Amino acid sequence: MGLPALPTPWPAARAEPSHCSEMTPDPRAEGAPASAEDDAADKPAYPRRGIRSFVLRAGRMGSGQVKAMETLGPLYVLPYRTERLDFDAAFGRHAPTVLEIGFGMGDATAQIAVARPQDNFVGIEVHTPGVGALLQRIEERRLTNLRLLQHDAVEVLRDMIAPGSLAGVHVYFPDPWHKKKHNKRRLIQAEFVRELSSRLAPGGYLHCATDWQPYAEQMLQVLGAEPTLANTADGYAPRPDWRPLTKFENRGIKLGHGVWDLVFTRRS
Repeated sequence: MGLPALPTPWPAARAEPSHCSEMTPDPRAEGAPASAEDDAADKPAYPRRGIRSFVLRAGRMGSGQVKAMETLGPLYVLPYRTERLDFDAAFGRHAPTVLEIGFGMGDATAQIAVARPQDNFVGIEVHTPGVGALLQRIEERRLTNLRLLQHDAVEVLRDMIAPGSLAGVHVYFPDPWHKKKHNKRRLIQAEFVRELSSRLAPGGYLHCATDWQPYAEQMLQVLGAEPTLANTADGYAPRPDWRPLTKFENRGIKLGHGVWDLVFTRRS
């Protein structure tokens, strides 16, 4: 059986300032630059972020990843634009859409997309080898319900995701920024959670997971303090069936490390 029909290549993204010169990414983070000017009437009110939760570092690309970026990138990597993303047009169908922030090398993302063919998934990652690796998995597993964005998740959320448009958000193992002086770089902060919640449809879910207990405690505090979200558990949640165990996570479990899941839903 042949591969399903490929989507139409996406037009080239608008020119943007380079962001690779000073920053270097944790493969588990999200990321990228800021556009020059905002249309204040069309942008959410929260300010441009000065502190980023990621750094960009050079990563080695295998020949397969390079080829995937060249041949599949135009088909599955959406260009960052300062305009709302039309999910129906991007996927060629109408279906619930889930946003994943920081998919790393993309294995878990691909597994979720395979297990949930009825849903659309948009994955955000700044790490180029990770984008290339997930493109390879898209081809290998013949996935038609997955699109990627290689850009700063904060800016994608601000500029491209309409309020109330998402069925869910996944944030798995973001960089914990272990040192106390770096805690301000953590992605899960009150302001960002407020914006994530605003993009969820009523009943939509926000699912976070971390293997760093101090970060888990911060996540629980921040998510619990957001009035538009409701915890689905009494504290931390059991790992939902839709989140597969990663190789990294399996190694940690064998070493006795903990993993904490948090699942909150958007109030009506």
